[in-house]
Amino acid sequence: MAISLASLCTASVLTPPRILIHGVAGVGKSTFAADADRPVFLMTEDGLGKLQVPHFPLATSYAEVAEALDALLNEDHDFGTVVVDSVDWLEPLIWAEACKRNGWASIETPGFGKGYAEALTIWREYLGKLNVLRDRKGMVVIQIAHTDIKRFDSPEHEPYDRYVIKLQTRASALLQEHSDVVLFANYQISVAKSDVGFNKKVTRALGSGARVMHTEERPAFLAKNRYGLPDTLPLSWAEFLGAMPQPE
Repeated sequence: MAISLASLCTASVLTPPRILIHGVAGVGKSTFAADADRPVFLMTEDGLGKLQVPHFPLATSYAEVAEALDALLNEDHDFGTVVVDSVDWLEPLIWAEACKRNGWASIETPGFGKGYAEALTIWREYLGKLNVLRDRKGMVVIQIAHTDIKRFDSPEHEPYDRYVIKLQTRASALLQEHSDVVLFANYQISVAKSDVGFNKKVTRALGSGARVMHTEERPAFLAKNRYGLPDTLPLSWAEFLGAMPQPE
């Protein structure tokens, strides 16, 4: 069918969001996901703790991850959210799969970063399965990641440290591009300075234990969203859902 100007449209259908959440250890990323709509967890690490949620057996290979996603696609169920916990523990499974397919002893065997480039093919297969679950089954996608602190060499400023997703750089960029929302979860911290005498001041970090999620990128961390969300929200699925645009 030929494309014409008559095919132009201005409205878009609001599809379930694809969320990537990263943050410091123990901040509550899995709890956030567990409060989503009818979640099922695909576990690559044993990180549920006391959370009582439906989950697949702990995946020890990429094939098991793919089989779990295929089961959600091909079998009848009432789950509304698929949660992958976590993508940085999924990464070595993907590297192992790349080695298996190419007969490598390790992901470094081909040299010059070629192993990591080949792994992106498998990452895309995995993301494609998540897209199909979102599009055909109407499932929300939540991917959980740990965070790392790395030096950022800005072309405009002096280098500085920032929180980033704990993945190989190209894989991290691919998952960020795929996601509609990238959240950075952290404890809410304020800073106070006190005078200790002799013209010396000490800076102390103060925290109430409150947990927040950031939705817009700042020099200190990676984040984004495609929905016009507030810059910062309490770390709560109810707060996130309340801030999301609603279908008309």
